[in-house]
Amino acid sequence: MRMSRMFGHTLREAPTEADTPSHALLLRGGYIDQLMAGVYSFMPLGHRVKRKIEQVIREEMDGAGAQEVTLPAIQPAELWDQTGRRAAMGDVLFQLTDRRERELALGPTHEEVITRLFADHAVSYRDLPVTLYQIQTKFRDEARPRGGLIRVREFTMKDAYSFDADDAGLDVSYNAMFEAYRRIFARCGVPTVPVQADSGAIGGKGSQEFIFLTNIGEDTIILCDTCTYAANQEKAEFVRPSSIAGDGQPIEEVATPGVTSIEALAEFLGIEARQTAKAVFFIATRHSKDAPDEVFPVFAMTRGDLDVNEVKLANALGGVELRPMVDSEVASYGIVAGYASPVGLRADVRVVADLSLVDAPNLVAGANKAGFHLRNVNHGRDWQAAVIGDIVSAQAGHGCARCAAEGREGHLRAERGIEMGHVFRLDYTYTTKMNVSVQDASGGQLTPTMGCYGIGVGRILSAAVEAHFDDNGIAWPAEIAPYDVHLVGIGLDRDAEAAADAEALYAELTAAGFEVLFDDRDERPGVKFNDADLLGMPVRLTVSSRNTKAGVVESKARTAAEAESVARAEVVAHVRALRDQAIAECSVERIEAIARRPSLA
Repeated sequence: MRMSRMFGHTLREAPTEADTPSHALLLRGGYIDQLMAGVYSFMPLGHRVKRKIEQVIREEMDGAGAQEVTLPAIQPAELWDQTGRRAAMGDVLFQLTDRRERELALGPTHEEVITRLFADHAVSYRDLPVTLYQIQTKFRDEARPRGGLIRVREFTMKDAYSFDADDAGLDVSYNAMFEAYRRIFARCGVPTVPVQADSGAIGGKGSQEFIFLTNIGEDTIILCDTCTYAANQEKAEFVRPSSIAGDGQPIEEVATPGVTSIEALAEFLGIEARQTAKAVFFIATRHSKDAPDEVFPVFAMTRGDLDVNEVKLANALGGVELRPMVDSEVASYGIVAGYASPVGLRADVRVVADLSLVDAPNLVAGANKAGFHLRNVNHGRDWQAAVIGDIVSAQAGHGCARCAAEGREGHLRAERGIEMGHVFRLDYTYTTKMNVSVQDASGGQLTPTMGCYGIGVGRILSAAVEAHFDDNGIAWPAEIAPYDVHLVGIGLDRDAEAAADAEALYAELTAAGFEVLFDDRDERPGVKFNDADLLGMPVRLTVSSRNTKAGVVESKARTAAEAESVARAEVVAHVRALRDQAIAECSVERIEAIARRPSLA
């Protein structure tokens, strides 16, 4: 491709809407163009990167035995009602009605559709196992699109779905996809850490995310400094700091005028935060496809030094939808904000307690009376939780539960990160709800178990930039760079011999199988070199009058500090060696060795 003919232009400055380094560089380099919030066009350069990422994904999916399909983006809404996910997805689901008044949805994911497809074509256990995948446009009505391609409303995702006869088969399929994901991220140059994760609206009995650690990430990831434990904060287990032991003391009321926070309460009474109890109030909705929604109040209790995690709380209640109570609701249930307590609370309020409260005697809790708290509140004596479980967030400095179980002392740290891919053990969630079965070996009926595996193509593109850029621009990993070589011609309009040399080199490199971006524009050398650094091809070759007369070509790997002169006859072999080295640097072993280091950005 000749740059004089390429559609799009580079920008010297990043547009004001750019809120991350990758967003700024992709806009400046002419890789993407924003149509509206969360919706982007891929320009020719960006499309080439996207296509190469998709090719890496296809190679690894095919190599793992998966078969590619294409599923409809537009889906009948009754499929989502059948599994109960229409209500669970809420406003994120794009919904519309056709001219026949049939309710439809734009697919944010395809579990229902693939399960229906499987049911229509699979007959017996001989059709198992099978893994089907697609690379397709998805739609999610995100409330706050951000980070360029990181969180958008229309995006390309590779989603795969496995069907197996039993759990042992699911383990094989799941592990095959897990290993394929490791290779995909490594080949794309994106260092990821597999972490335990919450399955969310997808459902199932367990999942893992592949996380790229970066300070621009939206997720909080908890990692151990001693072992390999890693989990999303919504899932992370930890060793709670110990409570202060003691025998139960008589409950007593104490005046605490104007003291409405845990910090202020601890200071006012001269105690530690772990000697207090914290309350948070929600309205929960339990959706059901066969019955009206159940709506009920929730009073979540934890020790004062810990914070309630809404995802864990929702899971402890069986997967409900939560929202904070508004002031009028708080008052209607007899709760006094700032002085709330489960002691004497109305019976219709569901009390959920964290594990930290079970062995924490003599806590200070609210008195449900403005200006007063209660000393020596004890669970089991003064109040009783309807549900007890892990409902709080792990924090940096907490003990590692895995290390503790194995007799080691490990401590957790917190990092920000971006979810790059997610693998789920769906179990029988969809096949049961959608009444899917095949004939087993004895002539009976068998319900298949499922796995689900997603990767965001645009996120890989953005993360590759976040992981590989400097002050001058992008430095693309070799396998996903839009072009292998950026050939820069200097002063070609003034030297026919140099111009002929550049054209010949362009032809030779192309014939050798390299993809070449040839800067044949009538621009100053500084402009061309700046654009080469910004666009980020792995190798820059420079042909000029001086180089041609000397029988050399100037070569500079994008990440090298200095350029070098290469004999003209050896250029093709030199480029091939640089490419082989760059690909080798994106091995699984090397990429994963740096994946757990502190955030890049």
